[in-house]
Amino acid sequence: MGEIIFKRKIYNEILEWKQNRSDKYALLVKGARRIGKSTIVEEFARNEFKSYILIDFAHTSKEITELFDDMYDLDFFFLKLQQFTGVRLYENESVIIFDEVQLFPKARQAIKYLVADGRYRYIETGSLLSIKRNTKDILIPSEEHKISMYPMDFEEFLWATDNEMTAYTIKKIIESRKPAGNSLHRNLMRIFRLYMLVGGMPQAIETYIKTNNLQTTDEVKREILDLYEEDFIKIDGTGLAGDIYDAIPANLSSNASRYILSCAKEGARSNQVRTLIPDMLSSYTVNIAYHANNPGVGMALEKDAGRYKLFLSDTGLFVTLAFKDNNYTDNIIYNKLLSNKLTANLGYVYENIVSQMLISKGHNLFYYTLGSETSNHLYEIDFLIATGDKIAPIKVKSGNYRSHKSLEMFCDKFSKRIRDKYVIHTKDYKWENGIHYIPVYMVPFL
Repeated sequence: MGEIIFKRKIYNEILEWKQNRSDKYALLVKGARRIGKSTIVEEFARNEFKSYILIDFAHTSKEITELFDDMYDLDFFFLKLQQFTGVRLYENESVIIFDEVQLFPKARQAIKYLVADGRYRYIETGSLLSIKRNTKDILIPSEEHKISMYPMDFEEFLWATDNEMTAYTIKKIIESRKPAGNSLHRNLMRIFRLYMLVGGMPQAIETYIKTNNLQTTDEVKREILDLYEEDFIKIDGTGLAGDIYDAIPANLSSNASRYILSCAKEGARSNQVRTLIPDMLSSYTVNIAYHANNPGVGMALEKDAGRYKLFLSDTGLFVTLAFKDNNYTDNIIYNKLLSNKLTANLGYVYENIVSQMLISKGHNLFYYTLGSETSNHLYEIDFLIATGDKIAPIKVKSGNYRSHKSLEMFCDKFSKRIRDKYVIHTKDYKWENGIHYIPVYMVPFL
């Protein structure tokens, strides 16, 4: 069985670029490594163009890279490129793909002249694009249309596992605004938990489809985590970036009101990570939620850049990292997670999956903490998102949830700014006292 080509929603975004922007802009697809950028871009080129050339700068030959030393005569450049690759290019009907373009800055700089030439179309893919050593000596082209690619979402996972019915069922339940009922709700939660455990990395999903074995899938995820660790060393030779990444599950499980650096490395200080965090975010391996000092529509203007929480970009990797104290996470652990019978508090896993789903839907993440007048206890709103000219506070709970003091306090304080209030939990849907209680599997379809 060869590589499985999964259906991805980003295909339509790439198609929109081809139809409306490709004559003036190259397309830059940004995202973490191993999320399927190269695969979907090549599939698109194969389907939508008469011919294509793919240059993978992680493995290309010297004769190809030397072509970019002299871009003065583009006729000769294209002639040699076609000869070396054995692919004929057709004006306005061919695309050239620069894969892992961050590894060869000269190619990215050449985009300005290639797009202006107008004969062909250009797609770039890349990870870790903001690392200074990769861009400091080049002129970043303005002729780039950038789109972000994320791990496969829940609906894409359902497509991959040949499950067309579940997405349809959830959408119909949302339309009806009625509870699913015990049996159907349990069924949908089990399917969603499977997605949480496998995750959205195409290689992990493909392994699960072929083996139906979560332990084998876990081994693939560990290989991806090892790859990310190697990338973090390139960002920061001290190893602090990798330590920050490894400590994300522990930080979330501690219920701290911000990321605690000392959990990552004893003695680490905020000034040490001032440049690390932007580079980690640019790697698309982590998501960030900033504290909103003054919650409102313009939360980005009121964020506290030194107070934040970090999440993994893929919850399947998060689960593997959380149990990485063993050489592998065996099927017993996964089966208990799948059946919701593990004794550990898994609230932090659900918080991570909600962050992932909100990011993939285009939201920037913010949160808010409130102090109590009668105690030292801090109350927290897990996520705040903008909805039109209002905001929506979100609480995430993994178990029974009867009181919501933090939500009440927040809504009392900022009542005029709020449109909708959500509790995202593992129970069935209900509407009560002005609050939407949403089962977590509904979030991608809201």
